[in-house]
Amino acid sequence: MAALVKGWRWATRPLLWVVQTWDLDRRRWVRALRRSPVRVVFPSGQVVERKPGPGKQPQRAAAEASPYEQRPKQPLQVSRSQTPCTWEESGLRYDKALPGDRRLSSVMTIVKSRPFREKQGKILLEGRRLIADALKAGAVPKVFFFSRLEYIKELPIDKLKGVSLIKVKFEDIKDWSDLVTPQGIMGIFAKPDHVKMTYPETQLRHLLPLLLICDNLRDPGNLGTILRSAAGAGCSKVLLTKGCVDAWEPKVLRAAMGAHFQVPIINNLDWETLPNYLPTNTRVYVADNCGLHAQAQLSNKASDHGWVCERRLSRLHKYEEEVEEEEDDLEPGAGKAWLPELEVQSYDLDWTEAPAAVVIGGETHGLSLESLQLAESTRGKRLLIPVVPGVDSLNSAMAASILLFEGKRQLRVKAEHSSRDRS
Repeated sequence: MAALVKGWRWATRPLLWVVQTWDLDRRRWVRALRRSPVRVVFPSGQVVERKPGPGKQPQRAAAEASPYEQRPKQPLQVSRSQTPCTWEESGLRYDKALPGDRRLSSVMTIVKSRPFREKQGKILLEGRRLIADALKAGAVPKVFFFSRLEYIKELPIDKLKGVSLIKVKFEDIKDWSDLVTPQGIMGIFAKPDHVKMTYPETQLRHLLPLLLICDNLRDPGNLGTILRSAAGAGCSKVLLTKGCVDAWEPKVLRAAMGAHFQVPIINNLDWETLPNYLPTNTRVYVADNCGLHAQAQLSNKASDHGWVCERRLSRLHKYEEEVEEEEDDLEPGAGKAWLPELEVQSYDLDWTEAPAAVVIGGETHGLSLESLQLAESTRGKRLLIPVVPGVDSLNSAMAASILLFEGKRQLRVKAEHSSRDRS
């Protein structure tokens, strides 16, 4: 029995060797398939040399190479799907605000306060359209706060170099936003200079010899609407005197809808320096139909149609009443010597013969004495808008829109007549 078992073991050994030999051959064939050929010989006798791939060299050459010799590093091959986008190729980076980061709150505190805003020379712009208009006009950005990276990628890349980009939560932007529905992006810009700004070519082609002067305008919504009307009418310039609300206040920017970057705005001017910003031979007209002095000069036809305002809002109009009471104590002709006498004219009559500037006063304080003196020195007039008797006067924004577009209409009619004469 033992002999049989021993013989069976010797009989099965060759079978084991055969199996192992076949397994080794299979592994060799697999390794051969993985190797890349160096030379290919076709049946026709043609021989084709194959160069090794980048970073690879034949085994013999690798064995002969010195172990201390450093191989040159090949550049990393990146597939098209992994190629960085244009925004990333530009080298832009952004920070992600962590909980407790107060950069947004500290900046918002500065730009929402007029004294700090004027001292730091920075303004706040909110919304993708307003920011895009500012960048197109040449405004210089400093910091951007955004909630989604797509909002930043929509902006021109060349305008973002050197700008701090900070990603914050949408809830943080919502807390500091003045919009009902925040758009998820806020920008801090250097206060624009009208001399360095680049305004749209379409706006420049439609500029008119028509200027707007804002006097004691305190309501941000009214000022924003007036700026928007000035840009729509084609005003060449808007001048704001001291006492007006800041033109770069967030509420004014929101009401103006991008007009700040379509028409030059010069802010915080003194009446002494304001004439320097007017073109030569400019006539200044004031929009005022509330004064007793204006009512006295109205014709009977104008009074019959109710072209008179019954309100006496401004400090100037109160002075008119006081002057009438004190006329008996003064010398003849000295009662109204301090008050400029301006001719009253309906707004729809021609008043655009020369370059014209229209002064719009605030609803609370009205026109200042300096505005009337400037109108008198330039041979200007009072422009009155007719209203039905018993109806209050129009607000500042509405009056400015009517006068500006009336001036545009008159200038267009004159241009058509001149073109007909030439033909």
